Amino acid sequence: MSAPALRIAVQKSGRLAEKSLELLEAAGFRVMKGANDLLYRVENAPIDILRVRDDDIPTFVGDGVADFGIVGRNVLAETDLGARAPGEAMALGFGRCTLKIAAPTGFKYANPHSLAGLRIATTYPRSLKRFLDAHGVEAEILTMRGAVEVAPRLHLAQAICDLVSTGATLEANGLEAYDTVLESEAVLIRAPKGVQPAFADLAESMLARFRGVSASRGAKYIMMNAPRARLAEITSILPGADAPTITPLAGREDVLAVHAVCQESVFWETLERLKGAGASAILVLPIEKMM
Repeated sequence: MSAPALRIAVQKSGRLAEKSLELLEAAGFRVMKGANDLLYRVENAPIDILRVRDDDIPTFVGDGVADFGIVGRNVLAETDLGARAPGEAMALGFGRCTLKIAAPTGFKYANPHSLAGLRIATTYPRSLKRFLDAHGVEAEILTMRGAVEVAPRLHLAQAICDLVSTGATLEANGLEAYDTVLESEAVLIRAPKGVQPAFADLAESMLARFRGVSASRGAKYIMMNAPRARLAEITSILPGADAPTITPLAGREDVLAVHAVCQESVFWETLERLKGAGASAILVLPIEKMM
């Protein structure tokens, strides 16, 4: 019998499978891929990784088979477990996509009421129904397992509701995206009954590490020298920075050292604006970890 462990359910295959394991590794958990493809173990912590179908992850977590799970918000939104529904612990910042209404190019779409009386094909009937109900629209929902984008061409439906990442699939099928039904990304979900007391500290440590990984993803540490007289202008240019650290330079009264963590992308245009405002010796560094 295996030793007790904190259990995390992740997608066995698909767009979130690799990213979920990368998140664990980035958080310092060394995942061991054993002979059993359904169960991985963490070498340096009592954590088991259950690898299952994405549709099953909310049920695993809701029923307490797993303490946590990593799943797309779009999948979670389609799950109806009532009191057993898992809670969303945090957004993870990867696997972003959008559930949208789409229809053939040339369709006269003004607002959701343009869908009234039509048949709409989707693999996300619950999310679509919530969207239609919220706008007071009555339409027929055709639930499909896949290949939703071909439904209008086959005259199965006049419109669709499907996930969109780049829009290339819609374009290839002569479709155009309109209203957004749901913004989705990978989320960490947790069991409603909570974790065992023995693993409470480990769970909080894991959450803190995940937050650190998510916060550092895409963040940059930027350092520069700035004229004191233009400090406010320069700090206003820094993208996604809270309160930068300002320190005086030895032997200089008119120039200050500015250090800041930027949560948004730092483009060449940003550096040019900083330079134009009088900043000098500008350095931009990646951030490996943040807590």
